[in-house]
Amino acid sequence: MTAPRPFSLLAGTIALLAAVFVLNSCNKVEPTKAIITVVDEDSQPVAGAYVKLFANPTYPLGDPSRLLKEGNTDASGIIVFDYSDFYKQGQAGFAVLDIFASYDTLAAEGIIKILEEEENEETVVLVPVTI
Repeated sequence: MTAPRPFSLLAGTIALLAAVFVLNSCNKVEPTKAIITVVDEDSQPVAGAYVKLFANPTYPLGDPSRLLKEGNTDASGIIVFDYSDFYKQGQAGFAVLDIFASYDTLAAEGIIKILEEEENEETVVLVPVTI
């Protein structure tokens, strides 16, 4: 019986380390985003509209305000909220959030289901507020 050669042990070790690095680098987390488009009743985009995404659970499990995001739409009536930092790999499901949008005397409400590692899109239509 012959003893293993040092060169083949070194080559085997290098090949094993290379395989570990390649397999780990293949499992990248994709962004988890909510893309909200705000339009008026004529389906025209509304620039500068205020948009708020928030959790409104019936039975809160933890702090629902951690998912709160708000901002204003760009010139094309779109705002993007990035929830990538909240998603953990292996997690089943992410969130269903309420949408509130307003501009001047117009308002809109909606719901968006946020799926992990996807760009989730929803459009809300601003209508006049009636009292």
